[in-house]
Amino acid sequence: MKKFKKIATITLFITINCIYSQSDKKNTKNNILKTSGKVIKNSLLTIPSDFVFIGKELSNDWKKTGYYLAGITGLVLTDKITTRLWHKHVEPTINYSLPDITMINNTSTHKWLLNNNAYISYPIIANYLGAFFSNKERGQYASINALKAIQYSTIITQLGLKTIFGRHRPNRPLSEPAKHPWTNDHLDFFNKREKYLFSSPEGSAFPSLHTTAYFAIAKVFQMEYDNYWIPYSFMSLIYLAEIKEHNHWVSDLVVGGIVGTLIGKSIVLSSWKKRNINGQLKKEKHISFNIVPQYSKDFTGIHIVGVF
Repeated sequence: MKKFKKIATITLFITINCIYSQSDKKNTKNNILKTSGKVIKNSLLTIPSDFVFIGKELSNDWKKTGYYLAGITGLVLTDKITTRLWHKHVEPTINYSLPDITMINNTSTHKWLLNNNAYISYPIIANYLGAFFSNKERGQYASINALKAIQYSTIITQLGLKTIFGRHRPNRPLSEPAKHPWTNDHLDFFNKREKYLFSSPEGSAFPSLHTTAYFAIAKVFQMEYDNYWIPYSFMSLIYLAEIKEHNHWVSDLVVGGIVGTLIGKSIVLSSWKKRNINGQLKKEKHISFNIVPQYSKDFTGIHIVGVF
């Protein structure tokens, strides 16, 4: 089993690093240590602006923010119906688990290095090491920004929003009597929490930390590498494994996804500003058409020429 863990872990590292290595250019101006020092320095200096960008994302378009809040309110009010359907019809159809590749003691307090979280943390670390030794600046920024996404998700969600809202987690099944701290009441908010940093059933449902962090990490890699399919597909594969263990109302999951996307986007925009990058790293491809009339003995009509 230990041999399998090592092989699986090494394969995972190589795969993730190879996927992204093709979309990054080698930094030829600085040596490895100078590039790394620059990345770390800039990543630390942008911490205050990361939170400024989060605030801007909320305040720049109050109308859009209002629509989101209205939608979230609607989800909360209908949570008992949607969560019952989720438990009954969705979760049973997603029934798989991933091999344990944890490389440290399972009793460790470093929760993001254990169990399924290892499939997220190890590739981030591997991507950084690959980018470090190959002197690739973008890969180092992507990995550090992903680690920042985990930390910010913990601070904002675990310590902040969960403490403010204090929502109890849903009972399984919702049709049977609940035993404290589990509840059948989808409006059971503002309860006291027993633990703050680590998960516990008391008052810790809204929003989901795992959903927040996973979406934040996926958003970071999507923006840094201009690729949706790989980060979001990989994140979904890990997130949906043993889905029943998440124990959340549907609105907890949706809000986690929204908050995580907000965090990830803000971190990257803050980083891009420091790196003097405007907009996306790659320009979007545009499709244009030219319509050319043509007259001859053999043909009368038009030619449509598409430029991709």
